[in-house]
Amino acid sequence: MAARPRPVDAGAERLGLAIKRAEQVLIAEKTRVLRPFGLTVPQYAAMFAIAAAPGISGARAARECHVTPQTMAVVLAGLEAKGLIERQPSEVHAQVLVTRLTRAGHALFRRADAAAREVEDRLAAAFTGAELATLRELLARAAGAIPAP
Repeated sequence: MAARPRPVDAGAERLGLAIKRAEQVLIAEKTRVLRPFGLTVPQYAAMFAIAAAPGISGARAARECHVTPQTMAVVLAGLEAKGLIERQPSEVHAQVLVTRLTRAGHALFRRADAAAREVEDRLAAAFTGAELATLRELLARAAGAIPAP
């Protein structure tokens, strides 16, 4: 006899849904504030990774941004077409391209980062300092609770 599916308890919030809802609200607001700069959230995230580690490879940027190398290649191509980044062969590995922000990329990133940081500051303002520390610890624990395949 086949097991009967458990009914969905509509009154109980599933943890994954709560996390997803918070992420969607954050991403929607970042999308809104980055739009005037002509950037998507993935493009901003890539620029953030590049600004933090000039000369980063596309593969490392993909890991930093938690996307596939193929996705990062598309994002980087878009940023390069806009003149915001430049990619050159690595001095160490000729088949690896290192990525840096251009002068225009630095200028745009500084302005876009200020807008994105303002969103994050509004989010942080909803919590006390102790709550923020707890939230960060809980989110880190949540991220580590499910091993990657």
